[in-house]
Amino acid sequence: MKNIAIIGSTGSIGANALKVIEANPDRYRVVALAAGTNIDLLLKQIEQFRPLAAAVMDGVLAEDLRRRFKNRLGTKVFVGAEGVTQVATMGEVDTVISAISGAAGLGPTYAAIEAGKNIALANKETMVMAGPLIMRKAESQGVSIVPIDSEHSAILQSLQGHHREDLRRIILTASGGPFLDWSFEAMKSVTPEQALKHPNWRMGKKITIDSATLMNKGLEAIEAKWLFDLAIDQISILIHPQSVVHSMVEYKDGSIIAQMGVPDMVTPISYALSCPRHLETPLPPLNFEEIGTLSFMKPDTTRFPCLDLAIRAAQIGGSMPAVLNGANEVAVESFLRGQIGFLEIPEVIEKTMEAHEPLEVDSIEAVMEADAWSREAGRKLAAS
Repeated sequence: MKNIAIIGSTGSIGANALKVIEANPDRYRVVALAAGTNIDLLLKQIEQFRPLAAAVMDGVLAEDLRRRFKNRLGTKVFVGAEGVTQVATMGEVDTVISAISGAAGLGPTYAAIEAGKNIALANKETMVMAGPLIMRKAESQGVSIVPIDSEHSAILQSLQGHHREDLRRIILTASGGPFLDWSFEAMKSVTPEQALKHPNWRMGKKITIDSATLMNKGLEAIEAKWLFDLAIDQISILIHPQSVVHSMVEYKDGSIIAQMGVPDMVTPISYALSCPRHLETPLPPLNFEEIGTLSFMKPDTTRFPCLDLAIRAAQIGGSMPAVLNGANEVAVESFLRGQIGFLEIPEVIEKTMEAHEPLEVDSIEAVMEADAWSREAGRKLAAS
């Protein structure tokens, strides 16, 4: 029986994780939940799973949550970032599903590792910002970090049963997003509503915009570098519009092992909790007859420069990936508010990176300082 805390329980990953847990009551128990502002859904989750504790970022909403269940559920409510960290480090918890979007996931995830919790990781920003620190801490604490992202789950599965020294490279696949076939001219007028219509996946707003700019694939490349101890030039990226092949591993003899499945996050979430077992899920089998053709192509980094910016940040290293991530979060927020255009997202990121003098990061505090600097610089650029 795994005793689980979900930080980000009301997002798409958290909601799907609860479906997996609900389907396997003999294997998993919800001990704690943490959410942002969707307390209506959080209350339903508390009523169904009866966790020992819950955390809400906003104090007013936390008080509203307490008032609405009037202590009848026996769930203790914590508040703010400190409260999220408290539920992630509870003594009763042995596994934390890290599913908060953005840099906000770094602090509680690192604290959970320090507290000896195993991590099922959906928050790629944690690895982008502080990959070497996270992996060193996990090793010293003797805890596992199992990825939830479909691409990294595919790599993990494709590595099973093979000698690591035989690996040549990994190949991350990307759907290409909603603007795969759009001209550069047409992309100048992209609206947030258009960018949020992903062709294959249903995800949160931030990751959906990242998929549309291909920044998501760049962030995944940085995450993969640290998760699987790779050089950045051992990571290739291919556009695969069908989203059936979730990623591949190429070995030195030319063999390529691919993991395939229907594009649904239930599969990698289930595997992250049951690894190395493959448990039953309610998903339909993959029907190759209906799919027909699987196609692959190189990404166009002229129309989607965010991908190159992420690779450049990984090559520079130090504080630069944290700066890339902070500037991207600011740029995406500005785009969703209508303050900048879609093609200005990479401009804000690139100019922020150019203004930054990269530093070595040897602590989480140093990472957060770089993050704060990039957000301030990015906001000024977006405003101008």
